[in-house]
This record gives sequence, C-alpha cells and structure tokens, in this order.
Amino acid sequence: MILFPAIDLKDGQCVRLKLGEMSEATVYNPDPAAQAKTFEDQGFKWLHVVDLNGAFAGTSVNGAAVEAILRVTKTPVQLGGGIRSLAQIEAWLAKGLARVILGTIAVRDAALVREACRNFPGKIAVGIDARGGRVAVEGWAETSDLTALELAQRFEGAGVAAIIYTDIDRDGVLTGINWDATIAMADAVSIPVIASGGLASMADIERMTRPDAAKLEGAISGRALYDGRIDPKEALALLAKAA
Repeated sequence: MILFPAIDLKDGQCVRLKLGEMSEATVYNPDPAAQAKTFEDQGFKWLHVVDLNGAFAGTSVNGAAVEAILRVTKTPVQLGGGIRSLAQIEAWLAKGLARVILGTIAVRDAALVREACRNFPGKIAVGIDARGGRVAVEGWAETSDLTALELAQRFEGAGVAAIIYTDIDRDGVLTGINWDATIAMADAVSIPVIASGGLASMADIERMTRPDAAKLEGAISGRALYDGRIDPKEALALLAKAA
C-alpha cells in the first residue's frame, strides 16, 4: 500500500486547492523541488505531481517546476495535468517521469490512451476525477455525462498501470476518502486503483490497512500532510506493518 504525497503546481508554486477551485489556492511552498526533496527524505516511495495550470490550459505550464523536481529527487514521479498527446507523453517520460497521468484525454480520446499504453508499457495511468459520480474534465471545469465506473471499465485490458480516482466533492476539505466508491471501483475493474480526495487524518491511514482496502494500490495525501494532520513517519510505519 503506497501513500503518495501530492505536489500540486500553480504558477510555479506548491499549492492546495479547495474543491478544485483555482481561486481557492493556498501556497504551501514556493519551491516545489524543495518540497519534493522533503518528501523523499521523509521516506515516501512515490511522488504525485499535478500541473494545475496545465489541466486548464490543455498543455504543460509548470514544466520548469516539474523538471526541477526530477533533478533533485530519485523518487519515482507520476505527473498529470495538460498532457494530451503522444508527443507530450514521450517527451515527459524521456525527462525521467515514472508515470504519466491522462485525464481529460481519457474521456475525449480513448484510442490515444490505448496507443500510449502499447507504446509505453507500465507508464500510463488514467486520472478519473468525479463530481457527484460523473467524470469532470478540463481541470474539473466541465462535467461529462460519463460515470466514473463507465470510464474505468472502458480501459479494461488496455494496459493501464493505475487508475487515480478523485472525488472532487471531498478534495482539499479534509472530510475523508470516499472509501465506498473507491473500493467499489477497485472491485469492478482489474486495473489497480489509487484513492484520492479528502484524506484527512491518521484514521484514513488506518482505514487503508483494512482487508477490503488491500486491493487498492494506495492513496494520495495533500493538505493533511502539509497541515501536519498526518505524521509521515507514523503513517509510513503503519502501512509497512500492514503490508
């Protein structure tokens, strides 16, 4: 079970949003690379990075910050936000990313996702961000008619390395992961699922260790780590003990 610390990038800084609203951004570190190194030193085995500006713009915007993160850490990094072409995927993987997360393009062009999985085995994740159970795209600015589960099942057998399932209604507000919906998705597909949105406290870390959550690849934590609601050492030790 992996605990992924989140580094969300807005205007070159490490921030956290509330309910996905760009206007509700709190800056936690003006130096994302330094934050990445801190997470690495704390013992985290993966980093989850999102280019928030890129998600709205449809192309990478915080590339310099991501490249700085890749220079200072040896920890595997997965990146999402504005990556919508095979050329962009190839370029980012060449820079050293361990995994690329495709969100909006997974709704718009499923064939591209499948081609990316064939071209870059084990390197492609799909980000499914849902509001009221429906998939949101374009940096969460638009909500589609597609359900989160329908989108997940669309990629069965495609070679997707992981699905990152975010409940937008819980993101950044510390109300706890939507465990029921996340575990239901993991039950419905063979693709590994990562929980995201709302992880609030050590109670959520303990929840990750229960048998029904064992099928998940892990969970992403943002605000709870930055605010000190989760102690990294204690959380990683608890997950290691349960492994």
